[in-house]
Amino acid sequence: MTTSTKIPPAPTWDLDSLFPGGSASPEFADFMKKVKAALDTTRADGNKLPKKLDGTTADAWAEYILNLQGLVEDIELALSFSHMLTSQKVDDAAAHTYEAQAHEYLSVWEKLKAELDALSLQQDDAVWNKLMSSDKLNEISFYLNHERELTRKKMSVKLESLALDLAVNGYHAWNRLYDKMAGDLRVEFDDKGEAKTLSLGQLATKMGDSNRDVRAQAFRKMSEAWESRAELAAMALNAQAGFRLSLYGRRGWESPLFEPLQQAKLSQGSLDAMWSVIARETSKLEPYIEAKKKLLGIDKYRWYDEFAPCGHADKLYPFEEAADFVVKNLRDFSPEMADFSRMAVDKRWIEAEDRSGKAGGGYCTGTGKFRQSRIFMTYAGSYENLLTLAHELGHAYHHHVLRDTPFLATQYPMTLAETASIFNETLVNDAAMETCDDPNEKLMLVDQKLQQAYVFFCDIHCRYLFDRSFYEERKNGTVPRARLDELMIEAQKKAYGELLDPSGYHPLFWASKLHFFITDSPFYNYPYTFGFLFAGGVYDRAKKEGSAFAPKYKALLADTGKMTSEEVAGKHLGVDLTKEDFWNDAVARAIVDVGDFVKLAGQTKG
Repeated sequence: MTTSTKIPPAPTWDLDSLFPGGSASPEFADFMKKVKAALDTTRADGNKLPKKLDGTTADAWAEYILNLQGLVEDIELALSFSHMLTSQKVDDAAAHTYEAQAHEYLSVWEKLKAELDALSLQQDDAVWNKLMSSDKLNEISFYLNHERELTRKKMSVKLESLALDLAVNGYHAWNRLYDKMAGDLRVEFDDKGEAKTLSLGQLATKMGDSNRDVRAQAFRKMSEAWESRAELAAMALNAQAGFRLSLYGRRGWESPLFEPLQQAKLSQGSLDAMWSVIARETSKLEPYIEAKKKLLGIDKYRWYDEFAPCGHADKLYPFEEAADFVVKNLRDFSPEMADFSRMAVDKRWIEAEDRSGKAGGGYCTGTGKFRQSRIFMTYAGSYENLLTLAHELGHAYHHHVLRDTPFLATQYPMTLAETASIFNETLVNDAAMETCDDPNEKLMLVDQKLQQAYVFFCDIHCRYLFDRSFYEERKNGTVPRARLDELMIEAQKKAYGELLDPSGYHPLFWASKLHFFITDSPFYNYPYTFGFLFAGGVYDRAKKEGSAFAPKYKALLADTGKMTSEEVAGKHLGVDLTKEDFWNDAVARAIVDVGDFVKLAGQTKG
C-alpha cells in the first residue's frame, strides 16, 4: 500500500438519495407526517383487534402484527436519518427536533407493542404457538416469543405505557441533552504552534498521535472540557440511573443487569465466565506494555498512551487507498463481502471527512425500508482509521446479509452485533501482517492487534465495573460527582492492575464516554468485549476452513436475530458460552502475539 504525508479530504456521505435536502427536506417532513398518521391508524386498529385469538381471528392478529413491524421499520428510518443529520452537524436545530419527534413516535409504538404483548399473555399457549408457526410470522417468532415472555416480568400494560410516556421527555431527554452538551464542546488546541478550535471528535484523533506531548495536550484539553460540564453530566447520569432503578423496582427486577442481559439475549453465566477468564489472564499483557514503554521512551504508562502508535507512526493512508486495501483483502475470503464493500464506498454510504462541527465517534446505521447502511466516522488517515473503516463495513455487510429478512428478525443483540465488524477488522489486519516484510511496519500491525486486547480487557472491563458499582450506590441515593470520580478510579485499578500507572488514571472517563449515557442500552460496554472474543472464535474457524467457511459465516450472521447468543454459538461453532473453555481459548488467541511484539520491539525503533 502506498502512503503519503498529506492526504486529500475523505468523502462525505450521500443522504440525498434517502431524503434530499437534509433537515430542510420536504420529503422527510412529509415522511414524518405519514409515520404519525400511520401510528394513529395502527392505534385504532389495535383497539379493534379481537381480544381472543383462535382460528377465526388468527389472520387479523397476523395482519396487525405485520403492520406493527412495518411501522417500526419506518420509525427506525426516522430515528436513523435524524441522527445522521445531528451527527454530521451537531448544531442542526431542526434535526434535533426531528430526532426528538422520532423518539416520541417510538414511544407510541412501544406502547402499542406493550398492549399486544399483554394481550398475547391472555391467550392459550397452544393457540399462540400455532400462530407463531404460521408462514406469515414464523420468521419473527423468536422476537415475538421473547417479548411475550419478558412481559410476564413487567408491570401492568397501563403502568408500562405510562413509563414509556414519561421516558420520552424524561429518561431519554437526558441522553439527548448529553449528546448536545458533548457536541457543543470545543477546545483551543496548539497544533505545532498554530491555535486551532477542535470539536471533541477531532480532539480524539490526537490521542493516537506519535508525539506524546500532543497526546498529553489532547487528554488535558479533553479533561478540562469535561471538567466544565462534570456537574451537569453527573446530574444526567444520576437521573438516568434513578429512572431505571425506579422502573426495575416496580417490575420486581432485582439486578440492574437484568435488562441489559435480556437485550443481549445472554445469560449471566456466560457473562460471568467471560469476565472471570479476562480478570485472570489480563496480566499476561504486561510484557507488551513494558516493551511498549521502552519503545516509547517512557517510564509511566498513562491513559493517553493507550493509542500511542509504534512502528511507522507517521504514515498516512488516503481514504481511497485504504478502501481499496480493505476490499482487496476481504476478497480472498469472500468475493461477496468485497463486492459489497466496494459498492458501499462507491455509492458514498460513508461520512468520513475530518472537519469541525461533527459529532465524535463512529457508527453504522440502518435505513429502515431502504435496506441500506450509512457509516459515520472521522477519517484522518491513520492505520487505526483504516481499521475503523473495515470495522464499520463489517457492520454494513451484516445489514446486507439481512436485507431480505423481516425487520423484527433483524434485531440482533449487541453481543452478536460486533461479530461482523471485528471479523472484518481482524481479517484486514492479519492480511496486512502476512504481506509485511518491514519490521517497523509489522511492529505497528502487531501493536494494533494487541491494542484491541488491551482495550477490550481493560478499558471496557473498567466501564463494566464502574457501572456495577455505580448502580449499587445509586440504589441508596444520588451519587455525588466527586464519588463518581472515585468509583471510576477504583474500577480502573481493578481492570488495569499493574498495566496502567496510578498517575495515568482518567477519573472523568464516566463523563467523557458517551456510552454511559445511552438510555436505549444500559451497560453499553460488555457486549464489545463479548463481540471481540466471539468474533475471534468465528475468525479462527474461518482461518482453519478458508473460503469454504464464507457461506457458513453468512448463515451465522443470518441467524443473529433469530436465537440467543448461546444458541448461535452452539449451532454454528459447537461451543458452550457458559463454560470457561471457549473464553480461555478466545483470550489466549487475542494475546498470542505478545511474544512477537516484545521481540520486534527489541529489534526496531518506535
